[in-house]
Amino acid sequence: MKKSRQILNEQELQALLQKLAAEISETEKTQGPFHLVGIHRRGVILAKRLLSLLEGPKRKLGSLDINLYRDDFAQSSTMPVLRETKIDFPVEKSRILLIDDVLFTGRTIRSALNAMMDLGRPQKVDLLVLVDRGGRELPIQADLVGLKLEVSDTENVAVRLKEIDKEEGVWLLGGNT
Repeated sequence: MKKSRQILNEQELQALLQKLAAEISETEKTQGPFHLVGIHRRGVILAKRLLSLLEGPKRKLGSLDINLYRDDFAQSSTMPVLRETKIDFPVEKSRILLIDDVLFTGRTIRSALNAMMDLGRPQKVDLLVLVDRGGRELPIQADLVGLKLEVSDTENVAVRLKEIDKEEGVWLLGGNT
């Protein structure tokens, strides 16, 4: 049986998003405004929530589907579920804040960068993740991190959001009981 331990509850997750929104605002004071682009699925929801918490300059929101850019696409026994990439602003020369829920090996972010480059060359891309669990296989790091965790190879981090999962929080899953 898998162990499950809640790391953040709904209120703690909301407080973490408010902290990240404040960090985005601080970063924008020195670097200028970013457009937010969420990686499907949970990154899009997090990007929407962060956008609603931000004040100040007008920012746009985009969503990015990376499924056809994954390096494990051919190894999968099932067809990927394709979602809409919707970026209603020119990527070329834009400042982008790429948003995802969990940073692990770095392969999802590499795929996202490849997908974005097919749309144009941004001026700058920063990465925001809700949870950095370590275990990188590629030299990728987040610029803004909500929570850093030390997680073994036998454990997983699950971000659950009401819009998809009907519950809210961050859990550590894994190990045997």
